[in-house]
Amino acid sequence: MFEVERVKLVQKLKKESLIKTEAVEKAFLETSRELFVPDAVKNHAYFDTPLQIGNGQTISAPHMVAIMCEALDIKEGQKILEIGAGSGYHAAIVSKLVGENGHVYTVERIPSLAQNAKTNLEKSNITNVTVKIGDGSEGLVDFAPYNRIYVTCAAPETPPPLLKQLKDDGKLLIPVGKIFCNLELIEKKGKKNTSKNLGGCAFVPLVGKHGF
Repeated sequence: MFEVERVKLVQKLKKESLIKTEAVEKAFLETSRELFVPDAVKNHAYFDTPLQIGNGQTISAPHMVAIMCEALDIKEGQKILEIGAGSGYHAAIVSKLVGENGHVYTVERIPSLAQNAKTNLEKSNITNVTVKIGDGSEGLVDFAPYNRIYVTCAAPETPPPLLKQLKDDGKLLIPVGKIFCNLELIEKKGKKNTSKNLGGCAFVPLVGKHGF
């Protein structure tokens, strides 16, 4: 049942031009979203909507994951930083995009969610994602710099540590605003950063030193 629903969802996202590349399509088809949602909502795993995962947090709607993955133009072998692991689904998709030679580091502030994300990733046989507990608004300096950084919660502004931990020619994607916000794509070019507004979105707030 889930495999059929997964294919239908991917076809829908392609028809809406949200999945644009073969790499993102393949990543979605290879990732079982039902393994990343609570049992109570498993039957809704392939609805294109956010779902509650506990602690007042949500797993993002598939269309938003697709938009973010396409905007970041992720390549095989890259090192990625995710802020807000949630249930681990978004990191699982990205893990397919970076491949065996790439790695995803994800920071989650809520210990129970971090542990759940680890468990879900293990169940999915994903070995190139490392889950860390901490204040995501400060990034993860231990493994910096990163080719790509993306944030799955809304910030009042782009946290300076994230820009500092981004490689030159790297890309950072972050929702800016409170609840209803703009998805900002920042490209780092030497000492100059360029920013592009990709449109409105809604996310839970980023909590931490550089958050709300």
